[in-house]
Amino acid sequence: MQMEVKEQIERLRNELHRHNYNYYVLNAPEISDQEFDRMMRELQDLEAAHPEFDDPDSPTRRVGSDLNQEFVQVPHRYPMLSLSNTYNKQEVADFYERVRSGLEGEPFEICCEMKYDGLSISLTYEQGRLVRAVTRGDGVQGDDVTENVKTIRCIPLRLNGNGYPEEFEIRGEILMPWTSFETLNREREEREEPLFANPRNAASGTLKSKNSAVVAQRKLDAYLYYLLGEHIPFDGHYENLQAARSWGFKISGGMKKVTTLQDIYDFIDYWDVERKNLPVATDGIVLKVNSQRQQRALGYTAKSPRWAIAYKFQAERARTRLNAVTFQVGRTGTVTPVANMDPVQLAGTVVRRATLHNADVMEQLDLHIGDMVYVEKGGEIIPKIVGVDADARGPETGPRAEFITRCPECGAELVRYEGEAAWYCPNDTACPPQIKGRIEHYISRRAMNIDSLGPETVDDYYRRGLIRDVADLYDIQVQQINGEDGTREKSAQKIVRSIADSVEVPFERVVFALGIRFVGEIAAKALARHFKSMDALASASLEDMLQINGIGVVIAESVIRYFANEANRDLVRRLREKGVRMELSDEELSSHSDKLSGQSIVVSGVFSLHSRDEYKAMIEQHGGKNVGSISSKTSFVLAGANMGPAKLEKAGKLGIPILSEEEFLKKIES
Repeated sequence: MQMEVKEQIERLRNELHRHNYNYYVLNAPEISDQEFDRMMRELQDLEAAHPEFDDPDSPTRRVGSDLNQEFVQVPHRYPMLSLSNTYNKQEVADFYERVRSGLEGEPFEICCEMKYDGLSISLTYEQGRLVRAVTRGDGVQGDDVTENVKTIRCIPLRLNGNGYPEEFEIRGEILMPWTSFETLNREREEREEPLFANPRNAASGTLKSKNSAVVAQRKLDAYLYYLLGEHIPFDGHYENLQAARSWGFKISGGMKKVTTLQDIYDFIDYWDVERKNLPVATDGIVLKVNSQRQQRALGYTAKSPRWAIAYKFQAERARTRLNAVTFQVGRTGTVTPVANMDPVQLAGTVVRRATLHNADVMEQLDLHIGDMVYVEKGGEIIPKIVGVDADARGPETGPRAEFITRCPECGAELVRYEGEAAWYCPNDTACPPQIKGRIEHYISRRAMNIDSLGPETVDDYYRRGLIRDVADLYDIQVQQINGEDGTREKSAQKIVRSIADSVEVPFERVVFALGIRFVGEIAAKALARHFKSMDALASASLEDMLQINGIGVVIAESVIRYFANEANRDLVRRLREKGVRMELSDEELSSHSDKLSGQSIVVSGVFSLHSRDEYKAMIEQHGGKNVGSISSKTSFVLAGANMGPAKLEKAGKLGIPILSEEEFLKKIES
């Protein structure tokens, strides 16, 4: 029986590995998504029932783990040097001539390939299995991100076929496709979080996530472009990559071997246009001498190889007419100016709107309605106006674009807080976008976690008059939202049940859910744990709040303004009547202390007694502050196994105490 189970598990693993390769590398799926998911669930069930057959390379590991991880610094066996950049064809010609001269007239081939705009990665394989994935770092050492990289479906955990060396390294670029990037930014925009400027930043931020489940959700991609090792099969770089393709790696189909300078120019000209149709971001062309023997002969400078160079494309710019400047109001009342322009093709998409960020940016550009403006995208997905063609102004040019003084939604006079670049609508209790935005914030996962509701549903309920603030959510009845013919009965029941369940959310998340301007999750925790009840928080003075570590004047004044508003006090009263928690529970109160008050603590390494998240929660429960990096202000480091050598060295230099798990637990229990 055991052997039959093991054989079934191995069969499913092999099948899923093959289908992963067909879908994510060859783009040629053989089965439906539903069939793939069915096989994956079957394998997950078998593995859960038979942990004795665990395999770290199983396809089920692709979903990632929600356990936090600390990245360990790993030295590169071969330094990861950067390439010299060039921005014009004359410099390409100079490179070609340097290669010709360096090889003393010996014939040579140049491999032309795309320069993908992502995060450099080094993958090490032993006996056909992925054993390590390391970021570029400083070129000498990088972060070990193996668990995160395992969630990227196009990177093989086991190689196909045969002929690969027993041990080798392959380098490439981790990328976020345009579609994944746009989805991610749309979600961040809905939560009023800062947007990623481009897919490269998004890919980098994702790969450095301490939660590999997040990495899996964001659907990263990867192209591999360089093979290293003692026993790689061919002298030719191009030929080695074709071999790597047969082993299961995703290799660009746009590579080409050439021999003449004109061939290189033709490749550049072709991809300067065609790259706009690619599913991932590119910012140039890489030219490499194909023969590794010739590469060794040409050698290196201190910073880069002499046998390779990167040609960077110019950031794409378009000229178009500015027709109007409109203004958007966000959840917190932030007013953002938006340029509305004649449609123009830019970096593969039609652009009609561009953010102007704030009043200061508008002032610097000196925009007039009817101006011909320059819009740039380049590597940036978010279009921006970078200049004005002032010479094109004529009698038909309209007035100067001025920042508004009143809210475009409710008419309230805008305010600007000290130290802030943005203007705000202060009418947070009656301005429609702010009302709907605050409801969306209240129901979000990190606040009250009311699932089954989203922006469209909130907008529908608002338009129908069912909700005018968050307290109205608790009055919604199933019959009001189950559809005219009752066909949405089950979803309506789920929504009402989820709203009712939210009264069990801890007090600190209730403080965050209120959406008080400038009060994020960390500030909400600090306020809740210091004042312990909503009544104490509502009556706190500026001086009281400034005693709390991490609470400054801006946050404190915002809290005071919130509770000075009668409508907000009434909202809190109604939420209390609905059963929403307005104070720390007895259990929470008994577990809190000030044993670590005023102390900044770094948590580093892998732990056995508690998880990293649990230790961070303990630190906060006892009045301490979690910080990510070591400085002279660090009180001590809570260190588990495999603490990063860089942190260990820095702590030693600064004389920062290092506590083990046992020492830390004794400290907070004493």
